[in-house]
Amino acid sequence: MPLTLDQAFNPRANSIGFLRWLMAFAVIFSHSGPLAGFYGGEDLGAGISGEQSLGGVAVAGFFFFSGFLITKSRMGKSTIFRYFWRRILRIFPAFWTALLVTAFVLAPIAWNHQHGTMDGYWNAEQESPLTYFLNNMFLELNQRNIASMGDTLPFAAHGGHDWNGSAWTLEYEFKAYIIVGLLGLFGVLANRWIAGFVAVSLITVNALQWGGAMNVGTGVYELFGNPYNAMFFAPFAFGMLFALFGDKIPIDDRIMCFGVVLAILAYVNGGWNVWGQYAFLYVLMWIAVRATALNNWEKYGDFSYGIYIFAWPVMTFSAFFGLHETGWFVYHLVIIVVTHILAFCSWHLIEKPAMSLKNWTPKWLAKILKWGTPAVDSVKRRLVNPDFSSSNFAKRLRLEREDAEVQA
Repeated sequence: MPLTLDQAFNPRANSIGFLRWLMAFAVIFSHSGPLAGFYGGEDLGAGISGEQSLGGVAVAGFFFFSGFLITKSRMGKSTIFRYFWRRILRIFPAFWTALLVTAFVLAPIAWNHQHGTMDGYWNAEQESPLTYFLNNMFLELNQRNIASMGDTLPFAAHGGHDWNGSAWTLEYEFKAYIIVGLLGLFGVLANRWIAGFVAVSLITVNALQWGGAMNVGTGVYELFGNPYNAMFFAPFAFGMLFALFGDKIPIDDRIMCFGVVLAILAYVNGGWNVWGQYAFLYVLMWIAVRATALNNWEKYGDFSYGIYIFAWPVMTFSAFFGLHETGWFVYHLVIIVVTHILAFCSWHLIEKPAMSLKNWTPKWLAKILKWGTPAVDSVKRRLVNPDFSSSNFAKRLRLEREDAEVQA
């Protein structure tokens, strides 16, 4: 029998880092359609599949690996507060940096190049650069443009005026984090069959939505009034299943080959959002396990997130200077180099330093916690029955009881 995922997957030696970089890379090529006027002004792949572009395929991969890794993390011993603190550190510092760089560096330079003066930029009556950060800082993009710029860009021909169009998916990523956080808080992740039922339910809702069986935005499915909730939660939930049932999922070369065939058929002929993407996601996990030569891809840093949040602003910025008119090759070469430089800086100056604070606790809060822990533990001991709780405190009580029984 082939090895299972749990047997084959090494959390410290896998190619997930490479795959996430590759998918961020794919997003650049996909978005160069509308932003630079290539591929008939459409996202790359949109002419083949009526359901998903190459960028959308890549984003599904991002959500899949997030579902797998975040569920694994939440099944650990960290508290709900520490869990969300780490998720905040991973998403917000770099995203905030991208917003600030866009509003206070890229957009002003583009404005000055276009108008020959800064008059009208800082005091713009609509879409002020001074409100761009505040309107978008909590991931929901309430202000897409700055100072009504971009009427002469290729994207405007398709009705788009947007300085960071890729970032709209981050809202759904964090929503998925909240779901996993709450599942862990209420003990659902302690029983993989119950947690698996939740994950399968999310996948089923997405299949019903995109299969045309029902409109999940009505009736009892009001939570999914926005169809993108279902679309993004589905690959994330599939990743959850891989984390929950890794001892049951074989990493089989023959299944991988079959998955490639299914994914291609679904992408070309339809059914991608309903079932085809899951064949593709299995292939991604197979590569993550089997492509051992790529295990050290992140030796110099994890650039995937930086590429994702900076590529679109760089592409928009370049359009003001006519870079897209130099041709497909030169355009992509420049964009890729510049974006990787920014991603390198983002990782080493923002993301990595931020993540170093994942276990940090303010001194005043640490003193309060230390002072209050005995009283809180005393109350917990009276309330928590270790035989009927999956909390970390209950696990501790069970271990204490087992030690006492051994000593007796």
